Amino acid sequence: MNEETQSGDAQDPVERLAAVRHEFGEHGGVNMSVEASTTFTVLEAGTMPDIFEGRLGPDTGGCYLYGRHFNPTVFVLGRQLAAMEGAEAGYCAASGLGAISAALLGLLDQGDHVVASDTLYGGTWAMLAEFLPRKCGITTTFVDIQDLDAVRAATTPRTRVIYTESVTNPTLRVADLPKLASLAHERDAKFVVDNTFSPLAITPIEHGADVVIHSLTKFVNGASDFIAGAVVGTEEFIGCLMDLHTGPLMILGPTMDPQVAHAISLRLPHLPIRMIEHARRSQFFAERLQDIGAEVAYPGLPEHPDHDIFRRVGRPEYGFGGLITVDAGTRDRADQLMEHLQNVEGFGWMAVSLGYFDTLMSCSASSTSSEMTDEALAAAGIAPGLVRMSIGITGSVEQRWSQLERSLKHVGIV
Repeated sequence: MNEETQSGDAQDPVERLAAVRHEFGEHGGVNMSVEASTTFTVLEAGTMPDIFEGRLGPDTGGCYLYGRHFNPTVFVLGRQLAAMEGAEAGYCAASGLGAISAALLGLLDQGDHVVASDTLYGGTWAMLAEFLPRKCGITTTFVDIQDLDAVRAATTPRTRVIYTESVTNPTLRVADLPKLASLAHERDAKFVVDNTFSPLAITPIEHGADVVIHSLTKFVNGASDFIAGAVVGTEEFIGCLMDLHTGPLMILGPTMDPQVAHAISLRLPHLPIRMIEHARRSQFFAERLQDIGAEVAYPGLPEHPDHDIFRRVGRPEYGFGGLITVDAGTRDRADQLMEHLQNVEGFGWMAVSLGYFDTLMSCSASSTSSEMTDEALAAAGIAPGLVRMSIGITGSVEQRWSQLERSLKHVGIV
């Protein structure tokens, strides 16, 4: 662990998670039960008004109301994820964008302003650049999040949120979380971090983040079979998201199905094992790619511009993440590379998303970042031929490397 992580009473996220995994099924099963009810009864009529007025809830009397509000199974998963991230509380949503939108609308009002990284998942960029200004009167200034002076200069008296991804999608730049958190708090703004790319490897709450978001669809779930998201933060903030009058999780209704919550909860104990192996293989491929002259980016390479930042804010036992990028030069060559890797070599699959046990590949500029304008893509450094690879954990490492090397040579990239 680095010195910053060791400071104070910080605890390993796996240890925190283990400490809260004591929920038993209603008949004593080692796994928690699935609460599939859409509505919940009360024993006394007077309890209902207390729930509606916010005086009673899951942590104050054990009262549940309706499936769009708190659900016991989803509530437990939220507690587990909060423990993993070192937050007071958490709750889950039906998608990553559902979690992002709920968190932002929980912090922002009409006329408020956001300073955001200019390199973000395309759906997040579209929400901030187009949806929120048009529908809510909330504006965003996009800046190079590595340039702290630019971040500071972009803030206004109406800036309420500074928003970034801990590791940017798809360029794999690493945010200097402690410095950004300090800057946000100097400006009386909240610091919100999407940690989808680096669960366990980076814990933003420990470095000053106020709110952390995950697309659980990705590494946390690990099997590409459920769409899901999560928000963690203070108990007060998570509670406000469920307010019956103004809470975005309650009013907008991005409800997670309890069956999904149960399935994801069963995968959390395996997350450390998976993340270590994703990172081990990514490091191996990145070093080999660098050796043969490919234009590769991976935060685990000493030559990566943010390698030292990752070492400072990350937890080395979990590596540097499970994604690499290879710049094929042009979109046509990127397409040829991915087609050969999938259709000839069987290296992985051309598909969006990430965190799957097999390798997933996409040309970001024409897929997951396609919502961005050409100008925004250029500012973010997302080249037309940039191939994002979420490195899987199937097959042997040498087998997969041979497939990758043959494809690179076939296409003429090396």
